[in-house]
Amino acid sequence: MPRLKCTFRDFVAILERNGFVEVRQSGSHRRFRAERAGKVWLVTVAYHAIGDEIGQYVLASMIRQSGLDKDQFRK
Repeated sequence: MPRLKCTFRDFVAILERNGFVEVRQSGSHRRFRAERAGKVWLVTVAYHAIGDEIGQYVLASMIRQSGLDKDQFRK
């Protein structure tokens, strides 16, 4: 199975396709929120350059925060 690989731009696009909306920004940290199945999901995305690739541990953490399936982030 290919490893998880994603840029910040791709990650934000996947979040938005799945109903997440940006609720606030503080510097380079953006907070996204969605409600699914009666639960509120909050994801913090911190980046300096939106085209940079996300490190594997940071990506895994953000995927856990989102509650989305890992397969959406495989390339």
